[in-house]
Amino acid sequence: MTTILIFIYSLLLVGLAIYGFNALFFSVQFLRYRKTAFNPPETFSAGDDLPPVTVQLPLFNEKLVVERLIDAVAALDYPAEKLSIQVLDDSTDETIALARARVAFHRERGVNIEYVRRPVREGFKAGALAYGLQSAPGEFIAIFDADFVPPRDFLRRVMPRFRNPQVGMVQARWGHLNDTANPFTRAQALALDGHFVVEQTVRSQSGLLMNFNGSGGVWRRAAIDDAGGWQSDTIAEDLDLSYRAQLRGWKLAYLPTVIAPAEIPPLLTAFKRQQFRWAKGAIQALRKFGGTLLRAKLSPWQKMQAFLHLSGYMVHPLMLAMIVLGLPVILVRDPGTLPVGALGVAGFAPPVLFALSQWGGYRHWMRRFAYFPFLVLFGAGVMLNNSWAVFEGLTGRNPREFLRTPKFRTSNGIRRAGDYVLPVDWTTWGELLLAVYCWVEAGIAITRAPGLAPFLLMYALGFTVTAGLGLWQSRKFNARGVKFKVQSSRFKVSNPKFQVQSPKSKV
Repeated sequence: MTTILIFIYSLLLVGLAIYGFNALFFSVQFLRYRKTAFNPPETFSAGDDLPPVTVQLPLFNEKLVVERLIDAVAALDYPAEKLSIQVLDDSTDETIALARARVAFHRERGVNIEYVRRPVREGFKAGALAYGLQSAPGEFIAIFDADFVPPRDFLRRVMPRFRNPQVGMVQARWGHLNDTANPFTRAQALALDGHFVVEQTVRSQSGLLMNFNGSGGVWRRAAIDDAGGWQSDTIAEDLDLSYRAQLRGWKLAYLPTVIAPAEIPPLLTAFKRQQFRWAKGAIQALRKFGGTLLRAKLSPWQKMQAFLHLSGYMVHPLMLAMIVLGLPVILVRDPGTLPVGALGVAGFAPPVLFALSQWGGYRHWMRRFAYFPFLVLFGAGVMLNNSWAVFEGLTGRNPREFLRTPKFRTSNGIRRAGDYVLPVDWTTWGELLLAVYCWVEAGIAITRAPGLAPFLLMYALGFTVTAGLGLWQSRKFNARGVKFKVQSSRFKVSNPKFQVQSPKSKV
């Protein structure tokens, strides 16, 4: 039994080391590509013949941010005769009246904008985008979620990349509207910057498969159709379409110098819901495309990186299992005899990657990177939440359960929340139990495995802070108090076989 335990623990260490070394590889590659990638993009001049663009705004219960979004998109600097806007509203609350009124206001001003409402909400965001695509006049489709505020020159800076007919999508970098509100939002900004400043840059520049991030990007309509249209058999419709398009031969481009600001979830429960959807959707995409990637006409290196890309959230269950098994391992064997050296080297990957993301993306980067310890704490704290998401993705549990992330239109604090505040769920109590477990494990490790004690203390503190913040915020902003129940706003597709495509799509 001891041998099996040590073998499993060693495999966990090796698995984590693989992801760590890959992050170090991305850091090195970023230094190689930074100058080229961060050159100012081309722009269209006033006399250029611009292609027609339709901007799609998928909404579901976004009463606090819907007006800001519509106003920002209506102000885009693009020829009026070449720009159309679709407000794709599936809402069930006051968002409906607010969106209708704002659309009417801008239509009176001469903006080509329409309010679109489906008879049945099927397929969630994928279904809304596909429904709108059927009547969209644009040759190119720009997409913004409700919490985004695109800059006026967004389209003029993005569209020149489509001069290459092989480019099927151009993704812009996400900015942050409220990253300086508190240490929690600063930690999230660091995490997002690691992806958008470093990872997306390297994937795009080195010819690896990358992804549309669901918002702040523009698709060539022909690429959407050729890839099979928007599909809702995963909850990561953006990642799903990205891989199908690339497997069909389309190229995806990334512009790190074009920034579309968005709101960072200010509440821990909202952040956990967002992380859950991203993690589960990525694993669903891994299940969907795993076999296809093996047979695809890609290099072995591209295939390996694609698998690491889609399986990135696997680090959470690996770490969770390592923590749970750590105590019995410490009790039966000296951890100093285990292959932890490689993991120690790979452990330098996160601080290096996130430091580079701040250095490459911001002028006062050291001030921003100073909040990295908070990212470590919250990253450890959401381990249980994300591990459960991976489990559901791997097992096919609740395959089409789409949990929206509420937005609050906040800059320096939450002024309005109302019924968009989410109650804590069972993972908060699980985080408290894991905190106790890690504190005990760390206490034992101080004498039996002092080299592991700092890491265990970090996990113990991370679970404690995450659970504590979730409980505190829930009591402060939720008049109903803390409720031990499954989070609300869960919606399921009425037809489990539903798949919506545009009229010209190909299977």
